[in-house]
Amino acid sequence: MISAYHLIWTAYGWWLPNDPRGSNSRVVRVAQIADLGELHPGRKRILPASTEIRRFYEVARERLKYPLLVFTPKEIAVIAAGFGEVVRDRGYTCYACAVMPDHVHLVIRKHRDSAEQMIGHLQEASAAAVRAKPQARRGADHPVWGGPGWKVFLESRGHIERTIEYVRRNPMNARRPEQKWPFVTAYDGWLAGLGTKRRAKPQANLKPPFEQ
Repeated sequence: MISAYHLIWTAYGWWLPNDPRGSNSRVVRVAQIADLGELHPGRKRILPASTEIRRFYEVARERLKYPLLVFTPKEIAVIAAGFGEVVRDRGYTCYACAVMPDHVHLVIRKHRDSAEQMIGHLQEASAAAVRAKPQARRGADHPVWGGPGWKVFLESRGHIERTIEYVRRNPMNARRPEQKWPFVTAYDGWLAGLGTKRRAKPQANLKPPFEQ
């Protein structure tokens, strides 16, 4: 039974359909980038070198309709504040959040809203917040996000805990400070249909009856 979702999406232009790392896309709809590379369904098991990815986006930058931008530290804080408003207003329980310069990760408990609805609300609020920022670099017609993103279903406590740790470490793996947002709630073992499920504490040094 699904208990939580790992939600991922990218900033505008940062994971194109024919990205060298692979994608979920089946077709390249923008002719200007069609010859940059071949489609590969799904994430490649062996990823290309970082130099190849950089070259791909250096060429793509010149062909995209809008400037290819990354989020500044101030914009990251603004995006997180927008997420926080949605989490509060919609009654979400967010277990982890990482806002990176070109993508985001969130772990959110199952809710009456679907994963797609959650992404929609979070994207809408954060995009509006970024555009409203003084001296915003993105106008009303410049996309903030690159599409509807992806969702991963989390069904077990172990899967949820591993994903939370992965998201928590995302900034640090990129040599950035750990992110701590006020709308993130510590995971207490909650599972759909079971409520809060705590692990049994190991009993110390108890011998079988016949050895006592």
